[in-house]
Amino acid sequence: QVRLVESGGGLVQAGGSLRLSCAASGSIYSINAMGWYRQAPGKQRELVADITSGGTTNYADSVKGRFTISRENAKNTAYLQMNSLKPEDTAVYYCKLASRPVYWGQGTQVTVSS
Repeated sequence: QVRLVESGGGLVQAGGSLRLSCAASGSIYSINAMGWYRQAPGKQRELVADITSGGTTNYADSVKGRFTISRENAKNTAYLQMNSLKPEDTAVYYCKLASRPVYWGQGTQVTVSS
């Protein structure tokens, strides 16, 4: 069994920054891609950014230039540095481990006030 634990969410003013962390533990036998998704009230869950085991990154257009995803393979941990936050970034942010099966974290709330 694999467990993902997210941390780092909170309340921040527009223009501020937050850093999310996602630590994976348990029966992880290979290095897999990891990603961050978010879901705002009344909306579908959407990809924010993901990163392969080799470090190749991919971002949603809405966060390019503001968010940075990174990882530490030795710690099975992924990070999401979020700068220049906007009220529209408000959502529950979820971490995903793209293994077989796929695992999700419990989510962490990010609220950006105007």
